Amino acid sequence: MNYYIIADRFLLEDGEKVGGYLKVENGKFGDFVEAIPNGSDVQDWSGYTIAPGLFDTHIHGVNSYDIMDGTVEAVQAISESILEQGVTRFLPTTLTSSAAAIEQAITAITAAVEQGLPGAQSEGIFLEGPYFTEKHKGAQNPVHFNDPNLEQFQAWQKLANGSIAKIALAPERENTMPFIKQVTDSGVRVSIAHTDASYDCCKEAVSNGANNYVHLFNGMSGLHHREPGVVGAALTDPTVFAELICDGHHVHPQIATLASEIKKDKLMLITDCMRAGLMPDGEYQLGEFKVFMQDGIAKTEFGSLAGSTLQLINGVKNLQQWSNKPLYEIWHKASLSPACSQGLGDKLGSISKGKLADFVVLDDSTAIQATAVEGKIKFNKK
Repeated sequence: MNYYIIADRFLLEDGEKVGGYLKVENGKFGDFVEAIPNGSDVQDWSGYTIAPGLFDTHIHGVNSYDIMDGTVEAVQAISESILEQGVTRFLPTTLTSSAAAIEQAITAITAAVEQGLPGAQSEGIFLEGPYFTEKHKGAQNPVHFNDPNLEQFQAWQKLANGSIAKIALAPERENTMPFIKQVTDSGVRVSIAHTDASYDCCKEAVSNGANNYVHLFNGMSGLHHREPGVVGAALTDPTVFAELICDGHHVHPQIATLASEIKKDKLMLITDCMRAGLMPDGEYQLGEFKVFMQDGIAKTEFGSLAGSTLQLINGVKNLQQWSNKPLYEIWHKASLSPACSQGLGDKLGSISKGKLADFVVLDDSTAIQATAVEGKIKFNKK
């Protein structure tokens, strides 16, 4: 399937390109050209902007479905629903639960991917837990917390046919450092999360292979001038990535802007969305907890934030408005930075020759008009 795209502008890694034609060839981006051969197939998006597809590396659910439902239907429904948000790639994300429940979710994700996802494509499973500590548990169930167990993880990886791509843990737990090294040596990304670790402990985790901090400022020890804590470790290390939920509730807009300035292209926007996303206010379930959503904010009965209901496109628009930075710069924090955090920056995340032709069509208000995966339009608002 080969064609050319014409549009008013294209969001590139280093700026915006106005006009011209972008070639799409065999599901990948080709060259920009000023003229095309007669009889060429053209997708005419005059009046619109073309941007790379978004990549949500931390999403539990949306539109009444959750990965922990443990069903193929849930995974496929999530894949399709997030197309409207401009998301073309995602990491189906579990949460802390019983081993049986986690295994059921892994089995469902693996089966759904094997059958074929109808919308956004999975780039691997993200296990958020169960190797956390209680002080910053958030909406994770501490009943199931335990120390990292390589034998358990390897059994899960076998069940997943090798598709677990990322795991989050608290580095202060017993046996964590050798676990991080062994897991990262096998190609799995390790993130720091739901932790009361010291600055030094976090630095040791990074030296052993951890490369990311989950939902920065949330579920972690805060910044102090005598003990920088997890937040300090994340902000002062230019080599590691940090996730940020830009819904205006998890992190104050000014602090989100500050984090963006400090972390630059190592900041990655996520949603941490749960099943209440795109749904009306009311009562929902997140894992084993009841969650109550009011005015779009999801909380447990104990008052803790319980994931979010954020759409990734809105996180992009929020940070762009708060920071007053060019759209292309903020956009790539939700496309290229997530891809790079997973070692996929040469394949995904930007409009560049040879990369998969995942793209979205934006109107003047940055609303999603269409979404394409590997060159095929999967969502069209028209």
